[in-house]
Amino acid sequence: MTDPSAAGRPLQPLPAAARWAVLVAASVLAAALLQWARLPAALMLGPLAAAVVVQTAGGAVKVPRAVMAAAQAIIGCLVARSFTPAIVGGFASHWPVFLAVVAISIAASAGIGWTMSRLRVISGTTAVWGILPGGATAMMVLAEAYGADARLVAFMQYLRVVLVAAAASVVALLFVHGGGGPRFAGGYFPPIHWLDFSATLGVAAVGGGLGLASRIPAGVLLAPLALGAALSLAGLVKIELPPAALIACYAAIGWNTGLRFTRDVLAAAARALPQTLGATALLMAFCGLLAWVLVVLLHVDPLTAYLATSPGGVDAAVIIAASTKVDTSFVMALQMLRVIVVLTIGPSVARWVAGTLTSAAPQPEPPEPLDLGDLD
Repeated sequence: MTDPSAAGRPLQPLPAAARWAVLVAASVLAAALLQWARLPAALMLGPLAAAVVVQTAGGAVKVPRAVMAAAQAIIGCLVARSFTPAIVGGFASHWPVFLAVVAISIAASAGIGWTMSRLRVISGTTAVWGILPGGATAMMVLAEAYGADARLVAFMQYLRVVLVAAAASVVALLFVHGGGGPRFAGGYFPPIHWLDFSATLGVAAVGGGLGLASRIPAGVLLAPLALGAALSLAGLVKIELPPAALIACYAAIGWNTGLRFTRDVLAAAARALPQTLGATALLMAFCGLLAWVLVVLLHVDPLTAYLATSPGGVDAAVIIAASTKVDTSFVMALQMLRVIVVLTIGPSVARWVAGTLTSAAPQPEPPEPLDLGDLD
């Protein structure tokens, strides 16, 4: 007899190697279509979309942690390459505005989550943990410890990453700041300066190791970024990243996000989908308003301001910024500051907001722990 559990999962009987082959083929096709449509970050969004489809079709695979760490470390080096003394000086001049924007965005997200819980749209404290941007893994671990539904928190966190990435790509296309993918001036296979490339890999390895040792979300990306920026600004290292390496990193990050959308997670979140979409859209709109404030106060490019304030994943913001003609250093400066602030005070804020909620509503039973990975 046919296994009922296999219904709608045509890829489930396949071995892991075959599933990976399907995922890679689907990713190439999806990325090519998005490239043809001149959509920024196509090389990340294509694999992400393919991973969602393959996962729901029973083709579950897992991006190895070592691969994800390497991808995030190299993306950190990509951002470090764009830092200049002028950019650092500009950040030092505007840090009060940056700090205010980050604080307001965190307060807004906490308020949206509190309202959803207060109105019983989503029971208990789940909405508070699910809507807070930055440090996604930490939010999910704390949510489970607090008795919230970790599956729904995971869905809210990663749905926000996907929606923000898609919206930012569309906004980038509308602003006509370039599109269709990263700007590889020398083509996909230019000559490689092997000494510089080896030094860049060394920065990624050392920085990635420090990030792992720090055990903070996005540390594997932020530590190579800080190390690479410092060495580059000092003239000690020239960051060299061949397009093929960047494409592989974009794909790994896209897969890691898309593969989180299992059927169990989607089923657990189905009833709350409209409210989750509404809350995410509200947060994105509010951050868009903050972007307008940055445009007015600092006279930065509108797309740069939008990417800098977008409440999605750090690595997704980096890839989209690198795929368009924006100030990547400005984007990452604000995104990094938000991560640091969230890691410092975010959990305490979430716990305090959750503690103000009425205890009248029964708390859901904690679900099975999820393997949440490293992506924020």
